Amino acid sequence: MSPHLTQIELADRWRMSERTLERWRWRKTGPSYIKIGGKVVYAITDVEAYERRRRAETHSSIIGSWEG
Repeated sequence: MSPHLTQIELADRWRMSERTLERWRWRKTGPSYIKIGGKVVYAITDVEAYERRRRAETHSSIIGSWEG
């Protein structure tokens, strides 16, 4: 397996449109990316780290709302 995902591969992984990933890059949100020669790729380690952070943020917000 490649250590990087293309925009298409990441969009497929997350079941979202490529345009959403493009918008996230423009807004400087979402996982870190690398742009080489006009091609955007995402390091799988960055994608997995982003997924872990999102899981932790979502979990924390749910716990907080239940305790409040």
